[in-house]
Amino acid sequence: MKLATWNVNSIRQREPHVERWLQREQPDALLLQEIKCEESAFPQARFTALGYQCVVVGQKSYNGVAILTRATPQVIHRQLPGLPDGAQARYVEVALGGVTIGNLYLPNGNSGGDAGYQAKLDWMDALQARAAALLASEQDFVLAGDFNVCPTAADLAPGLLSDDDALVRPKTRRRFRSLLWLGLTDALRALHPTGAAYTFWDYQAGCWPRDRGLRIDHALLSPALAERLLSAWPHRAERDAQLPSDHVPLVVTLDGP
Repeated sequence: MKLATWNVNSIRQREPHVERWLQREQPDALLLQEIKCEESAFPQARFTALGYQCVVVGQKSYNGVAILTRATPQVIHRQLPGLPDGAQARYVEVALGGVTIGNLYLPNGNSGGDAGYQAKLDWMDALQARAAALLASEQDFVLAGDFNVCPTAADLAPGLLSDDDALVRPKTRRRFRSLLWLGLTDALRALHPTGAAYTFWDYQAGCWPRDRGLRIDHALLSPALAERLLSAWPHRAERDAQLPSDHVPLVVTLDGP
């Protein structure tokens, strides 16, 4: 099974990039974040023509997530359980080939002052509760997407973020670690425990040509699924495309169907 997660920073702007990538890589599932459109504006027909079914949770101009799958998925949740009704479009969960797939776009937390940061922490608490529930059900699952978290100092270029940035603050990192302590596996670090493996480079300050990036896109695997892990690595070449997203796909392959 081949899975990928990609914050496309507007599907309408990045539609040709996604189409080209799908044709070349042909994953079983592609998790998209920050599609920045409502479901009615999502270019579903174009992806259907490539053999993909689309589950879309959209929002006008902001946020939004989608899952593209080759086989027919079963939709489980269109919102992260535990959050208020009408929350932003940041989560969708499906079942596919015996695996539950949670696609998430976690709040950045740097806007809105203390309340904005608390909203990020509350979101992470709800995510941990969902992970715990899935573990209790003994269901194979992956939680993947844009976590807006640099888990350790190795996950960002030196000096790129201040210590009070929401992506690296102690409470943020502590909550990410709590997911791992539940028994989840960070797919990329399981295979590449050290070194830079960035998934995001800002458009400003020459971050891409200087390789001043962040690792903020992650795939966390349940215990049995982690035993099937074969590879996990970002597709850096997408950042060098014309008019790219500031993120690149993180691709994970698993043994089995």
